[in-house]
Amino acid sequence: MPILRQWAERHPDKTAALVAFSDQAITYGELDRRANAVTQLLIWMGLAAGDGIAIMLDNDPTYFELIWGARRHGIYYTPVSTHLKPEEAAYIVRDSGAKLFFVAARFADAVQALLADNPHRCTVYALGGALDGSFDYAAELARFDRLIEIPDGPVGKDFFYSSGTTGRPKGIKQPLFANLRQAQASGDWVRDNFGFAEDTVYLSPAPLYHGAPLRFTMRTLESGGTAVIMRKFVPEQALATIEHYRITHSQWVPTMFFRLLALPDEIRARYDLSSHRCAIHAAAPCPLELKERMIDWWGPIVWEYYAGSERNGATCISTADWLTHRGSVGRACVGTIHILDEAQNELGPGEIGDVYFDGPQFVYHNDPEKTARSRTAKGWSTIGDVGYLDEDGYLHLTDRRSHMIISGGVNIYPAEIENHLALHPDVADVAVFGIPNAEYGEEVKAVVQLREPSKASSALAADLMAFCRDDLSHVKCPRSIDFEAELPRQENGKLFKHVLKQRYLQPA
Repeated sequence: MPILRQWAERHPDKTAALVAFSDQAITYGELDRRANAVTQLLIWMGLAAGDGIAIMLDNDPTYFELIWGARRHGIYYTPVSTHLKPEEAAYIVRDSGAKLFFVAARFADAVQALLADNPHRCTVYALGGALDGSFDYAAELARFDRLIEIPDGPVGKDFFYSSGTTGRPKGIKQPLFANLRQAQASGDWVRDNFGFAEDTVYLSPAPLYHGAPLRFTMRTLESGGTAVIMRKFVPEQALATIEHYRITHSQWVPTMFFRLLALPDEIRARYDLSSHRCAIHAAAPCPLELKERMIDWWGPIVWEYYAGSERNGATCISTADWLTHRGSVGRACVGTIHILDEAQNELGPGEIGDVYFDGPQFVYHNDPEKTARSRTAKGWSTIGDVGYLDEDGYLHLTDRRSHMIISGGVNIYPAEIENHLALHPDVADVAVFGIPNAEYGEEVKAVVQLREPSKASSALAADLMAFCRDDLSHVKCPRSIDFEAELPRQENGKLFKHVLKQRYLQPA
């Protein structure tokens, strides 16, 4: 019996998912019935296992009925960012080959961009209002008002697209789960390490179109818990949500930690966080001091994990282990880690190289060359990160290979410089990258977002460069520093360095 049906029969009136401080909520009984109706709609529309749908919604419990319905019929589901331009959203829907597009009515421009060039004849279902060229989702779903039994078969899976930091975003696709047991087992590492269970009340403050928020809310539902989602991350409201809903588990990115810690002490002390027993963070590097301050505030409940949308492997680390292996992202909990040099020879402890896993396989959709570049002859795969294993097998990430600066033949990893500059009391955020240098090929450039933008000056830039020289090798220190009011980050904490770097690409 499918796991959702089991929970629906065990506690049909228990809230499965809700939007914090709103009237949007769905019980397990309702979710099972509506997901079953979605499956019937997919069958009626002629979709077969291996076909795909796309979803462009705000944070809404409807996400979950669509996904559970797709999973039950072996359908790939592609979340589309609500912040994309209409043409960008339409590109992802077309490139994914989605046969159905479920979209909130407020994204009418994306629908029109899709319909203007729609060779795949993708059918559009609008939620929350009528759109030209679309069907009304609520009316269509209402036609399937009784439960039916769905034959067992392959189980659907997410089909995410990369952030598109260079060129068009790429789809990341894995084989479907062969059966329900395999699908359920894929979440064992989350349940085993973070303690997801029937009593879990999980807070997701980030958009569901990102990989981690969607996957972890689904793990919550697979475990019989309750997923609490925020429409948008607001620091004090996040604390109020933990108190009000007695949140047990949550997930964050470092920029959220920074904004939480920026709250006045009296506001941070105002809320009862005693129910909170597991705060998970990932998606972007977390400066050591920032994490230490969160541990000081929340206690030894802070967990970190490392994984990519490719899902080729994962690591995780508890507070206790992090304090004895500072800066590590943990030991492997999915797959085995291999650190390889450029000739793909395996390196020993402490030696920096490319991070590979021998875990689950994936492909970059419509890009066999990129897929091939991510593989070794043994089939191990990388998502482009660089790092090393310590003597105890804990992984330490150095940076992305694509971010590496080569200056005078020396390899420089920006993350180390960024983490150091982040310790300066005037710095709110920082990006470090290479820019052209006639003599050395590249030189180190830093762009800084200040806590108080009015402080920006050549004198402060000089102070920050001196701050680096106190503790970093001179080759790693920025040759110049510029200031920006705000750095271009996504809600998941990832920094669009290419947006900044483009300004400096003219030869010196």
